[in-house]
Amino acid sequence: MEVVLSILALLSGCAVFIVGMNMMSEGLQNSCGAGMKRLLGKISDNRFKGVLTGAGVTAIIQSSGATTVMVVGFVNAGIITLTQAASIIMGANIGTTITGILASFSSFKITAYLSIFAFIGVVLMFFKRDRIKNIGKIVAGLGIVFIGLDLMSSAFNNPQMNDFVMDIISKIDFPILLIIFGLLFTALLQSSSAMTGIVIVMAGSGVLKFDSALFIILGTNIGTCLTAILASLGASANAKRASMIHLLFNVIGTFVFTIILLIFKDGIVSIFDKINLSIELKIAIFHVIFNILTTIMLLPFIKYLVFASNKIIRDKNDTRSTCIKYIDDHILVTPSIASMEAKKEIENMFNLSKDNMKLACDSLLTMNIDSKAEIEEKENSIDYLNEAITKFLIKITHQVTYQEDQKIGSYFHVINDIERIGDHAMNILEITEEMNKNGYKFSSVAISGINKMYNNVMNMFEISYSCFSNNNLLELKELERLEEITDKMKDELSEGHYLRLQNDDCSYELTSFYTSIISNLERVGDHLVNVGYSIVNPTGAAD
Repeated sequence: MEVVLSILALLSGCAVFIVGMNMMSEGLQNSCGAGMKRLLGKISDNRFKGVLTGAGVTAIIQSSGATTVMVVGFVNAGIITLTQAASIIMGANIGTTITGILASFSSFKITAYLSIFAFIGVVLMFFKRDRIKNIGKIVAGLGIVFIGLDLMSSAFNNPQMNDFVMDIISKIDFPILLIIFGLLFTALLQSSSAMTGIVIVMAGSGVLKFDSALFIILGTNIGTCLTAILASLGASANAKRASMIHLLFNVIGTFVFTIILLIFKDGIVSIFDKINLSIELKIAIFHVIFNILTTIMLLPFIKYLVFASNKIIRDKNDTRSTCIKYIDDHILVTPSIASMEAKKEIENMFNLSKDNMKLACDSLLTMNIDSKAEIEEKENSIDYLNEAITKFLIKITHQVTYQEDQKIGSYFHVINDIERIGDHAMNILEITEEMNKNGYKFSSVAISGINKMYNNVMNMFEISYSCFSNNNLLELKELERLEEITDKMKDELSEGHYLRLQNDDCSYELTSFYTSIISNLERVGDHLVNVGYSIVNPTGAAD
């Protein structure tokens, strides 16, 4: 019964440790997430800068999982290349070793005193200001981490528990089995930090030998790749390749270090024995050495890692490539990235509506409806995206700051405007079909007027996209000017049509078709203005 209670204490301590790490990571991401996101997005092709950035970001936000999820999101959005992602991932593996060093503090027998941070942090969380609340989360999370470590350590105060664990370890005390043990438990916990903490506590309690701990630590490095793999599920092929690079990095590093440990284990253990440090800190140092040396070893071969990932993850031709490209529920764990992905998906939806308007108007001007199937397929994609993005945005709103919430609120209006543009393209296609069916054709003068208005609207597409995508305030006035020209063209074309009717230069049967077309084009212009002005007004309406 005492063994069962000790196991429960170990599991409880592990749970508390994970909660503390997550709370601290959340507070750090809320405080620094936007800056970290901008920093990661500006990575150049300099692989050394990529490693330093990945290490720095992970050390700051205390989560290699969060960093790799961000990287997968950036690759999925096409912001960074796989080569750039590889160097950041390598750096993230170095940055995450800070957690092991933090866990090694349990050797100083001060964790009970450091747990006071939990109380201080909770007090700060009662303040109304978001900045102070986030600091409170960081401080409380740090205190809870130490409480978790203390609980895990207390589990091994029971001699029966120690004998029980030592008996289990003795049965799997073989390098490959120890690596698999570390891999499986890390994958199960989805936290290399928690598994590293458990290993350090076990070693400090004397139930785990130093050399056995090293092999388990190697396994945790492979198990932690599960987070990035899950984040890439349902994402683009390149996003999957980024998670594959993460896996390859750790598998290759583990393989090389396993060979080294098998050959030189006694010498390596002897070197560490001579270092006057606690066994907990020695394990943390080994973890740092593993990631730094693996990075040094593989950094010159980044291109080969990218090549291998391309061979393993091949492009698939499926309908999804023309529909959802960026949003994925796995990315919701990092709200700032999720918001960025949503914007990219809206831009994707915008481009589909632009393509459909072009196809529909080209069909009208040439009286050729060969593009009907393509237009209908794109319209289905637009409708699907409208629903998918809406659901995704609703999920984000529960996790973001007030400022981000305002931006997301504007996105709801934008996707509604884009969906309406798609409907107007379908209206023009239906008009073209009806005219073809009845053998109707516009005069050259009427076609010229429609073409002129159409070209003006297409110019509005370009400027509206620039305003929304790049937050370009300078072009808003130009967008509004073109919209006024569109309104004026509608009136002029309507007057011209009725003058031609009076002079018998046009047929009455074409009136409803003609006025409907120019009305649809004018309405498209209104929606484009709304999209552009969404960057200054959530409803998108121009002042």
